[in-house]
Amino acid sequence: MFKKKETLVTAFALFSLFFGAGNLILPPLLGFNSGNQWLVVTIGFGLSAVAIPVLGILAHAKLQGSLIDFGNKVSPIFSLVYAFFIYAIAIALPSPRTASVTHEMAIQPFWNISSWYTSSIYFALVLLFALNRSKILNILGKILTPAIILILLLVIGITIFSFPFDFGSTTIASPFANGILEGYQTFDAIGAVVVGGVIIISINLKYVDATYDEKKTLIRNAAWFAGLALFLIYMGLILSGALSHAVFNAETTRTEILSGLAKQSLGNIGNLFLSILVGLACFTTAVGIVTGTADFVASRFNESKSAYTIMAIIGSVLGVLVGQFNVAYIIAVAIPSLMFIYPITIILIVLNVVPDKYASSLVFRAVTIATILFSIPDFLGSIGAITPEANTLSWIPLQQYSLGWVLPALIVFVIFNIYINVNKK
Repeated sequence: MFKKKETLVTAFALFSLFFGAGNLILPPLLGFNSGNQWLVVTIGFGLSAVAIPVLGILAHAKLQGSLIDFGNKVSPIFSLVYAFFIYAIAIALPSPRTASVTHEMAIQPFWNISSWYTSSIYFALVLLFALNRSKILNILGKILTPAIILILLLVIGITIFSFPFDFGSTTIASPFANGILEGYQTFDAIGAVVVGGVIIISINLKYVDATYDEKKTLIRNAAWFAGLALFLIYMGLILSGALSHAVFNAETTRTEILSGLAKQSLGNIGNLFLSILVGLACFTTAVGIVTGTADFVASRFNESKSAYTIMAIIGSVLGVLVGQFNVAYIIAVAIPSLMFIYPITIILIVLNVVPDKYASSLVFRAVTIATILFSIPDFLGSIGAITPEANTLSWIPLQQYSLGWVLPALIVFVIFNIYINVNKK
């Protein structure tokens, strides 16, 4: 039923819903600090910021449901609590952060106005889009995303050919692990389970007569296209940052290096192009988060349009309030919540993608519990409750990289699958 055009439009819509504030400002500084290890960092960053989100969309394509369905095999109560935390984090941190980034990089360089004005107008437009959600797929896929990608390609392409192809030494102790953890800050794994639902509902509204298999194929193909585009853009931004090691000093901030690259590549007009890019990239992500959260609340009230509208308004107002804080502060505040919720999200995505015969309810429960238990030290460490020296689980492989949950989750997955297969016989 679906032609290449529909797949491309859906892929562009997915790309724009993913590509927001963190996706834009994190890679250049990561590349700058990685130096000659930029490729290793890129692979780590791509794992958490591309591979896992793509798997999240593939899980949505398989489930054809909402975020609630991701954790149902653990238990309905767990699923509801998990969904609540995901949407609470999304609406309170990454969504307002998009307004903060837009103000700092797209508005402040040109107009000396208060961030209250910026975030108020910004989220008024977000609310307008959210309340006209049937048009989201077309607007994002046909208009906004091509503009985002065109400007990104200009900045990356000119930058790469403007600098000598040499690199400084890395200042990162563990490039691969650091790339993975920096990928957490994009919120894209959370974004996958949130905006994936937005795409599902938007497709259902637009393609009423499509079958389950047709919609599954459309979403799956669009996810791979969007993932490839994201990875290439990230690689380009990280490489651009790595090549600029002689231009910026060690104290350069995330926003400063991005602004500097735009000016280096596009001259004085670079700031104008960057402002348009930042505004578009951040705006599309905010629309996805507010719409997804409103969808979730409406689903708890029998798809009530009033509940959807009220939640969209609340999400927009919260965005205005939290958006007053600067980008660095919001990123710092987000770390503890990410250290706890991100591993759980990754595990639920993976378990929903693997074949059903390897992902029974028992396996879901066991692996999720193991992930939660072994994520607690990382969470406590992120809020300063324990020091690395006092961590009794420091002997676990990858624990020093805040990834101590990975091996226990894998071991529990294997053991419980063996146990189930033995009992069947």
